[in-house]
Amino acid sequence: MTAPSLGRTLDLIGNTPLVLLKGPSEAAGCEIWGKCEFMNPGASVKDRAALWIVRDAEAKGQLEPGGTIVEGTAGNTGIGLALVANALGYKTIIVMPENQSKEKMDTLRALGAELVLVPPTKFSNPGHFVHTSRRLAEETAGAVWANQFDNVANRRAHIDSTAPEIWEQMDGRIDGFTCAVGTGGTLAGVGLGLKERDDKVTIALTDPYGAALYNYYAHGELCAEGNSVAEGIGQGRITANLEGAPIDTQFRISDEEGLLWVGRLLREEGLCLGLSSGINVAGAVALGRQLVAQNGRGQRVATILCDTGFRYLSSLYDREWLKSKGLPVFDWLG
Repeated sequence: MTAPSLGRTLDLIGNTPLVLLKGPSEAAGCEIWGKCEFMNPGASVKDRAALWIVRDAEAKGQLEPGGTIVEGTAGNTGIGLALVANALGYKTIIVMPENQSKEKMDTLRALGAELVLVPPTKFSNPGHFVHTSRRLAEETAGAVWANQFDNVANRRAHIDSTAPEIWEQMDGRIDGFTCAVGTGGTLAGVGLGLKERDDKVTIALTDPYGAALYNYYAHGELCAEGNSVAEGIGQGRITANLEGAPIDTQFRISDEEGLLWVGRLLREEGLCLGLSSGINVAGAVALGRQLVAQNGRGQRVATILCDTGFRYLSSLYDREWLKSKGLPVFDWLG
């Protein structure tokens, strides 16, 4: 009999599987691999940033026993922070736009976080969820502001963990990596970590409509076009995490294209994922096709499967919600 594996609960964060995606690989004409970040304890890639941000605050003496972590988030970083905080004896106050999924709100409450909902608004508005969370941190005794957008402990999580995991899981044979940007931590961190190992790896931004980064990297101008219902991705500024990110090329993906892959990954490969994952996979297919056109077959591309689709049952997987947004309804819901 094999002895049980011993470890701490926080050791469950990271070391997620990497899987070959059959449908996307066929569409791209090369191998498309997905990093299963939905298998983290908080069911998203944001668990990594949460752990690194908290450990960084502890190392700097900013968090004392019984302290409070305050953050503004679309939900997943808050969930990760709540779990890490529970494991380490801290409290959490999470500020979220009130248009995010009900499942995320219910999860945060279930985890014991104090949830503050604010109207969705532009970053320039003082009522934006990020600014509201900063003020709450300043007003709360013993609190620290996680500041995921501009706290580079976020991208350090991916330099230290995600990038080397992908490199090892692919035996050092990787030609491209892409994902969308929310804070910029994942794309910049994985990009920097992979480039340290092989500067020839192509790093691509996959941007949803409604975000400004596609135009920035393509044309040097922060300019948004269209809109997206995807939660947790889409950025209108260069965050501290994005500064110096080694972006080689960029793609812009519609919600419809992302939903096509969400549906196919569920029906064909048994993966229930959120829209950000579908957009990432669409971007990986686009990058794979580009690399095949440039360099021939045999290319290998990786992307991030960000979070579980179970977090969007009342939206992305709801027939009436999809219809209300003018989006195609999955045939099995109709």
